[in-house]
Amino acid sequence: MELRTLRYFAAVAEELHFGRAARRLHMTQPPLSRAIRQLETDLGVALFERSPSGVVLTATGAWFYRDARALLDQADRLQAKVAASAGAATLTVGMLSDSADPAAAQLVKAFRERHPHVDVHIREADFTDPTSGLRAGQVDVVLTYTPFDETGISVRRLRVDPVGAVLRADDPLGDREILRLAELADRRWFRFPETADPIWRAFWNATAPAGPPREGPVVRTVHECLQAVLWNGTIGLAPRVGVLPAGLTFVPLADAPPSALVVAWSDARDDPLVRSFVRVAVRTYGAVSEG
Repeated sequence: MELRTLRYFAAVAEELHFGRAARRLHMTQPPLSRAIRQLETDLGVALFERSPSGVVLTATGAWFYRDARALLDQADRLQAKVAASAGAATLTVGMLSDSADPAAAQLVKAFRERHPHVDVHIREADFTDPTSGLRAGQVDVVLTYTPFDETGISVRRLRVDPVGAVLRADDPLGDREILRLAELADRRWFRFPETADPIWRAFWNATAPAGPPREGPVVRTVHECLQAVLWNGTIGLAPRVGVLPAGLTFVPLADAPPSALVVAWSDARDDPLVRSFVRVAVRTYGAVSEG
């Protein structure tokens, strides 16, 4: 039994859909289906119950997945240890997320426990490129928000956050439990640079009330956005945030589409450390959501 076959099986078990698993593995669905069928034939058991809407694990498939996942994790840790012994175990993580998010601290703890000898570098993303230079090879993996151009990039969703308005705490609307976009129609809004990712920029522009372009400062980082709100009363839009600086508050918008927090990496990379980081991130944020 090859590790590659186990990775195929694990992808289907985690996605519970052959099409999604095939896209995640960067292959077509027919060879993936054949590989899983052959695995089931070799084992002499059915691992999945199939239906037009997807698949579910059988009882045997569920415990087989637990053992297969443990074996794959061990293989990745072994590869990482070999790299560490050669002095080459480094991981550069891009971030465009809330540093005060409790799940982020838990992710650091869980990854450090799994890979204590890996040297982790952090690169802060800005609003020009929410992937923090992923395509250019400036980072290995990134924690960021959607939507953005996903060409050549694999994405796993960690959480979906509501979008809201960041306001000064003394703003007349600052004590509201929820707002609608029309209530902010006459306010100044921040703007993204013209060079920003077009899909990313279009999403946030579309979230602003319809009408002619509004005057407002161009912001390139989360810090600049928050300071524009604090100093000038500009309306800042953001996914749900954890702890804001003193003097600011967050009010959800009832009619704004949500944004997903995701972990993303380049399709061109097949790195055990990246795979491990993705798995730890998915498990960590999933556990926090369930808690």
